[in-house]
Amino acid sequence: MDQELRLGTRGSQLALWQANAVATRIAARGGPPCRIVVLKTSGDRLQDAPLSEVGGKRLFVKEIEDALLSREIDLAVHSSKDMPALLPEGLTIGAVLPREDPRDAVVLPVMAHGSGQMAGATGRHPTDAASQSAYAISHQPSAMTTIEDLVAQLGQSPSIGTGSVRRIAQLTRLFPGALFQPIRGNLDTRLRKLDEGAHHALVLAAAGLRRLGFASRISFSLPVDACVPAPGQGIVAVEVREDDGAVRRTLEGIDDKAAAAALAAERAVVEALGGGCQTPIGALALPEEGETLTLVAVVVAVDGSKAVRARERGLWADAAALGARVGATLLAEGADEILADALSRQSPAVSVKSPALTDD
Repeated sequence: MDQELRLGTRGSQLALWQANAVATRIAARGGPPCRIVVLKTSGDRLQDAPLSEVGGKRLFVKEIEDALLSREIDLAVHSSKDMPALLPEGLTIGAVLPREDPRDAVVLPVMAHGSGQMAGATGRHPTDAASQSAYAISHQPSAMTTIEDLVAQLGQSPSIGTGSVRRIAQLTRLFPGALFQPIRGNLDTRLRKLDEGAHHALVLAAAGLRRLGFASRISFSLPVDACVPAPGQGIVAVEVREDDGAVRRTLEGIDDKAAAAALAAERAVVEALGGGCQTPIGALALPEEGETLTLVAVVVAVDGSKAVRARERGLWADAAALGARVGATLLAEGADEILADALSRQSPAVSVKSPALTDD
């Protein structure tokens, strides 16, 4: 096909990076030119509200999917963790890009005069002058190499910027006295708020930091055994209409098979669990030799008091079945009770009709 493709996306810094990356790859494979169409979603309009109170990450894709179904655009580019586990009828994932670092990253502040705000946590809010003084250290390349180093650096009661139920549930087990506060907006806005003293640390997806040129701000990457990432974290997905054969053929040339298999396994875990838009589910499938995957998944109580884990290995070709088996194992270990409790704590505004992959 030679006609221009209308590529729908949100207007955030990361969303535009992702859209341009897809357009560039299509062009590199000899595909048609892409025109980026920026669409404002409900999530973009509700910047001041925590995601747990306004419907979760489904808000970041609904309007774009509606535009795709109504043929206003030809393809949609998403962070795959924003997508519902069950796609609307008539839509499918046509391709995914190679995965970036899927881990969660801890980011420490940089103050105006080149120092940070982190040593020896006091438990007070970081805007308190005494607390700012207690946290001040030189901002040098991080010497932290273990979780123990991180805990020693932050102490037991830091203020941590994240609204992710998944992250909070897992990090509460490391920092039982921490104050977790939601922080939203473009990445540079979040970093500015951190550096101005709003928090002692942020926890963000390493993929977004790396893609937007902020890799140097990563102070510590959380190991998977301490904080299992959100399903789909680090993967850019391209959504298309099932009946649009021409666009689907165009996308075949940019699809990364390893990332696609990993995403299929992780999505299947969420589908098996029936996870809602704000649920403490982590899942990560790591490709290995021989076109195999090792899938690890966790469901954690919101207060960190209980966690169930599962790990299994399977073939790329059987990725969805692998995810379904891991989900069934988690349910057999009591994940359903943990998720029911998490749901009971949510705002009534949260929709559970269309399970989303992630919470953050």
